[in-house]
Amino acid sequence: MPFNDIYQGSEQKMNKALDVMKDEFKRIRTGRATPGLVENIKVDYYGTPTMLKQLATISIPEPKLLIIKPFDVNSTGDIEKAILKSEIGITPNNDGKLIRLVVPPLSEERRKQLTKGIKELVEKAKISIRNIRRDAIKQGEDEEEKKILSEDDKFRLKEKMQELTTKKEKESGELLAKKTKEIMGI
Repeated sequence: MPFNDIYQGSEQKMNKALDVMKDEFKRIRTGRATPGLVENIKVDYYGTPTMLKQLATISIPEPKLLIIKPFDVNSTGDIEKAILKSEIGITPNNDGKLIRLVVPPLSEERRKQLTKGIKELVEKAKISIRNIRRDAIKQGEDEEEKKILSEDDKFRLKEKMQELTTKKEKESGELLAKKTKEIMGI
């Protein structure tokens, strides 16, 4: 496989690792209402597990209030049950047509726990990124043995993969700092 293919494939995998981390970040309650808290909750809709964002509109009229308006009013009870089963820790208020979620403020202790949790998510992403780098370098070495890559290309791949890894780790660190500020209310 040519140098560019290995590099670009690795870059796509690293971006995917960061995307997974960002998706996990969306599910973390920060004391503010965001659609990411509930949009991926699975609702048992006529026997089929369906994501909430496919069953309702999610709006934020106030910073601490989420309103969920189901497309099918009959599914309101199912949505309420799914929210109660989820781990977001918010009790829904169902009036039969809308579901209101009031996001309570976080205690200082809970903020610290969440910060610790996001640090673990970032570390998992960094490990994934480093594994992708290792696999790309190994692939480059294998390709050199097969005479597909030159020795210069193998060394250039190592350098470029290290640069890419450093860039992606820095990006994950920046995302961590941003989310930490959001959680701590700074």
